[in-house]
Amino acid sequence: MHPSATARANPDKPAYIMAYSGETVTYGQLDARSNQGAHLFRSLGLKRGDAVAFFIENSPRYYELLWAAQRSGLRFTCLSSKLTTGEVEYIVKDCEAKVFVASLPLAETALAAAALIPGVALYMVGGEAGPYQSFEAARSAFPTTPIADQSAGQAMLYSSGTTGRPKGVRRAGTPDASLEAPNPLANLGMMLYGWTPDVVYLSPAPLYHAAPLGWSMAVQALGGTVILMERFDAEDALRFIEQYKVTSAQWVPTHFVRMLKLPEAVRAKYDVSSLVSVFHAAAPCPVPVKEQMIAWWGPIVHEYYAGTEGNGFCIINSAEWLAHKGSVGRGLTAQVKICDEDGEPLPPRAEGMVFFEGGGQFEYHGDAAKTAESKNRHGWTTLGDVGWLDEEGYLYLTDRKSFMIISGGVNIYPQEIENLLITHPKVADAAVVGAPDEEMGEKVVAVIQPMDWDADHEALRNELMAYTRQNLSHVKAPRVIDFMQELPRHQTGKLYKRLIRDAYWAKESSRIA
Repeated sequence: MHPSATARANPDKPAYIMAYSGETVTYGQLDARSNQGAHLFRSLGLKRGDAVAFFIENSPRYYELLWAAQRSGLRFTCLSSKLTTGEVEYIVKDCEAKVFVASLPLAETALAAAALIPGVALYMVGGEAGPYQSFEAARSAFPTTPIADQSAGQAMLYSSGTTGRPKGVRRAGTPDASLEAPNPLANLGMMLYGWTPDVVYLSPAPLYHAAPLGWSMAVQALGGTVILMERFDAEDALRFIEQYKVTSAQWVPTHFVRMLKLPEAVRAKYDVSSLVSVFHAAAPCPVPVKEQMIAWWGPIVHEYYAGTEGNGFCIINSAEWLAHKGSVGRGLTAQVKICDEDGEPLPPRAEGMVFFEGGGQFEYHGDAAKTAESKNRHGWTTLGDVGWLDEEGYLYLTDRKSFMIISGGVNIYPQEIENLLITHPKVADAAVVGAPDEEMGEKVVAVIQPMDWDADHEALRNELMAYTRQNLSHVKAPRVIDFMQELPRHQTGKLYKRLIRDAYWAKESSRIA
């Protein structure tokens, strides 16, 4: 399965539509433009296995670049559009990119990074600036027919860096070089979510993240149509489902929360009956949030638990979830193991580190130590999450080990507290971290993004203190509640909790100094 097959059979079919602007790119156009891009990459001396890096927002040119790199056999790395100059420099150098393509809206950061990445060919989509040549103009000089040595490339994406510096993830093994090789995610879409070549898939998240990138390219490999949102807005997402008659979509819990917090009249205004199956991942979903989504959209809400590393894949549908509320499912591609500190398996309902046995192998690019840390003595691999299994093999995640708070010798996982706080009607977002405490070692601190920033913070603080003490054990209830206008959350839903936690510890360090 490859878009070129649909281009031959049905060239006028939309490969993707930009949700806001309505710009439509057909399979025939996608095929021609990606062929031109592949010729350009070859003209620059890039051969199979070489690396390119893209620093682009959700642009109509993104898929043209991705498929150009894919059919050239290249390793492509997609950078977050929110990165700083230093972060761009680090990833471009670390992934060993020979070509760096930025977009005009990101020109300020791209221009600052240009001098820091000597020897890398610089291109820009949507315009040109400084040393960056127009990618569209450069590729237009090349033929729309395929290059002579087509072969399938693959992504090397970087971890989001929520707990440290991001690392490139490289899947083990040699990928099938044939363009006609089966697309694993397309096969999963057909098996789990009923996808056919008629699927209309809404992609509401940034393409630089693994899930939106992988699933939307899988839709195009199958011959479906992607509706790509340039940015996420809760009401607009509902509007686009109705407008484009969307049948499938991938979400993160933050999307659910924001849609559910729309006024009831707004939610009821849009027809979402075209939806056949939706699925979510990337971050924990509070039980009340998921209950409300299933009540609203019906038993079409699926969930999976996996990582960019590709070492395991857990799945659960609505019916299973309603019988196992809070679970992220059972292992599909690997056996789930819960292990103690020595890497030994634990019995059902015992909490420990989540490992996968028999799943895909991976390595962190250029970091043998981090790769070794991801494995136990049995060779099983972990993403760093903590959880437990029930007697039927359903996995329940507790939190990431690195987020655990130790207060007075008691282990406290922030996720449970965050899941409670986000259900409060006056809370738009919540983060819970451990801050230094002379007596207890760490204390529980909740940082709240209020629905209404102008509301009385002291009154809200008292209300939330009472709310948590009523619903949580005393040791888990926050001792401090602070407020932020907007939490530092990745557009894929992951919270940059490290940034919040570090601020409290830095404050303590400066006080002691």
